[in-house]
Amino acid sequence: QVQLVESGGGLVQAGGSLRLSCAASGNIFSINAMGWYRQAPGKRRELVAAISSGGSTNYKDSVKGRFTISRDNAKNTVYLQMNSLKPEDTAVYYCKQVVVNTTQRMTYDYWGQGTQVTVSS
Repeated sequence: QVQLVESGGGLVQAGGSLRLSCAASGNIFSINAMGWYRQAPGKRRELVAAISSGGSTNYKDSVKGRFTISRDNAKNTVYLQMNSLKPEDTAVYYCKQVVVNTTQRMTYDYWGQGTQVTVSS
């Protein structure tokens, strides 16, 4: 079993910054892609940013230049640095890690519990 624990959400004024973290633990052989998603009330969950095992990144257009995704493989952790936050960034943010487990060497998607980000105008 693998557990993902998120931290770093909160309330911030427009223009402010937050840094989200998501640490994985448990039956981990390796981790492929990592990503951050968000879901606002009444909307579908959407991809915000992703990073491959090789470090390649991609971003939702509306966050390019403001958000930065990174990973620390030694800590099985993915980060999302969010700068110049806007009210429309308000959502519950979820991390996802694509994990190869130790016992079966099979790949599974694991999700964090979600963390609320609220940006006030």
